[in-house]
Amino acid sequence: MLSPSFLSRQPPPLLLLLLLLSPWPVWAATPTGTPGARDCPEACTCAPGGQVNCSGRALPAVPAGLSPSVRALLLDHNRVRALPPGAFVGTGGLLRLDLRENGLRWVHARAFWGLGALQELDLSANQLEALAAGTFASLRALCKLSLADNRLARLEPAALGALPLLRALSLQDNELTALAPGVLAGLPALNSLRLRGNPWACGCALRPLCAWLRRHPQPAPEAEMLLCVSPGLQTLSLLTAFPETAFHHCVQPLAPWDRVVVYTLGPVSFLASLATCLALGSVHTAWRARRQRAAACCPRRRPLNLGLRKASPAEPGSPAATAQV
Repeated sequence: MLSPSFLSRQPPPLLLLLLLLSPWPVWAATPTGTPGARDCPEACTCAPGGQVNCSGRALPAVPAGLSPSVRALLLDHNRVRALPPGAFVGTGGLLRLDLRENGLRWVHARAFWGLGALQELDLSANQLEALAAGTFASLRALCKLSLADNRLARLEPAALGALPLLRALSLQDNELTALAPGVLAGLPALNSLRLRGNPWACGCALRPLCAWLRRHPQPAPEAEMLLCVSPGLQTLSLLTAFPETAFHHCVQPLAPWDRVVVYTLGPVSFLASLATCLALGSVHTAWRARRQRAAACCPRRRPLNLGLRKASPAEPGSPAATAQV
């Protein structure tokens, strides 16, 4: 406990003069030594406005201790190979997330949960081969998404989900041969789509993409790079050059309601026909068993022979034998 004599001591006059003449208040200094933020991760640099810069720090995971006031998180050029569930928990105010060039290979379906305000997400230059269903479903405010320069061979509609505000999507430099039906249907605000650098196969599976490209003309440099690499007759053909008539030989995909009807009526019809066959077989078997029981209980009687028996020629006493004598 401090003594009263210690509390009564006054600082030296020179120290008081320095404190009064100092242009910066001493009590405003941040305890972490990192400019611009009070709760800044140790390996990162924080700036006013809520920007956290963790670029090029060889980080193996998302740093802990992120504040809800973070608005931009730069994690590019690190070693974040996987994103577990709730990887960004506590950063609900995040607007921009940069994860370029991390060697990222796996993203859990709930990795981005809680980022309902996120507007920009950059996952380019990684090693993603597939995306789980619902990966981006919670990012309802997302406006810009980059998946460029990965290893995606297929992109399912369930992975993107419905992103009503997404305006720009980059899929260039992947291994896509087509886009699954329904991928672009859930992106009503999309007007910028980067697709070059993919091995597109010009077949019936490309019909939805070509229809979208006709409705949304691309810039000349981008459109000139959208070429087919297969099949043989369509090699090096422009995707933007295919009219709707080129797909008239293709079977129209079933609508969701039609699929429900088909997948419901098929099993029901099979079970109904099987039940009908079993019922008919049971009725037929019961009828035959009833006839057999009736035949066993009441056997048929032989009809009475009321006519005279015809005597054989060799029988003694017969008129024929008497005549012969």
